[in-house]
Amino acid sequence: MTIAGRTNTVLRAGILRAADDRHVQGFMSRYGMRLGAARFVAGEDLEECVAVLRRLAEQGLHTNTTLLGESVRDPAEAEAVADEYGRVLERLHAEKLPCNVALKLTHLGLELDEEVAYANVERVVGIAGRLGSFVRIDMEQSSVVDATLRIYRRLREGGHDRVGTVLQAYLFRTEQDLESLLPLAPNLRFVKGAYLEPPEIAYANKADVDEAYFRLVETALRRGAYAAIATHDEALIERCLAFAEREGIGRDRFELQMLFGVRPALQLDLVRRGYKVLTATPYGPEWYPYLMRRLAERPANLGFFARNVVRR
Repeated sequence: MTIAGRTNTVLRAGILRAADDRHVQGFMSRYGMRLGAARFVAGEDLEECVAVLRRLAEQGLHTNTTLLGESVRDPAEAEAVADEYGRVLERLHAEKLPCNVALKLTHLGLELDEEVAYANVERVVGIAGRLGSFVRIDMEQSSVVDATLRIYRRLREGGHDRVGTVLQAYLFRTEQDLESLLPLAPNLRFVKGAYLEPPEIAYANKADVDEAYFRLVETALRRGAYAAIATHDEALIERCLAFAEREGIGRDRFELQMLFGVRPALQLDLVRRGYKVLTATPYGPEWYPYLMRRLAERPANLGFFARNVVRR
């Protein structure tokens, strides 16, 4: 690993540990939006988020939105989150926005009970189906991968087609997970991975993660899955696009996904080239863990925050 690679690895680990530090969290919760979190989070409530979604739609971008939060262990709170997602889907439909939703199963009670999470997400997916929308089940830390995939399979086998999930390239297991999902003709988002996982189960070297990522996209596109290529790595994006072009894979079989506030010029350039680009545009008061994972994915974003702190 290069010196730069080792430096990024150390920074990433430090950022992810800070995500769990209550002192840092308290400071960021009070000042973080003013210091720059608003670049990556579309407000703390749905009204603020909808205004951002409208602006992105005017630029030709598709979007998804997420009510930020995770690790809910109270059944009533998990049910309330599902209710809120239902209201979000209704609002997006009423606004006629090219936007769907993404959610975390731990926000719907997965760490409390798998059946609670299933009942809540099935209700949200049912609303999305009625409205002609779509739900993406996000992937979280390795401890909940099996339960997340079980719930996704159960939804698909229960007749719910407007639902997809996410696979993380840095986990050694992911190629086998993809193989097991392919009979479902799944809609899958591919990401590199944003959690701090031990070296026994995950690649640590960026080059290894990149190669695993490309193999996953290649396999998915060759074998009938819909691929959401979610990365800001321009070289990797171009490699995936060149593969699709070379293999004659239509642009209706994949889309490109990036995060709100990250490489917006690249997003618009890809739209101009005729590709479908979806911008992940989250909102909500519980934005801190999300923000820290975004900084960990690209430690260079720390400079953006540092500049804002200095200006204050």
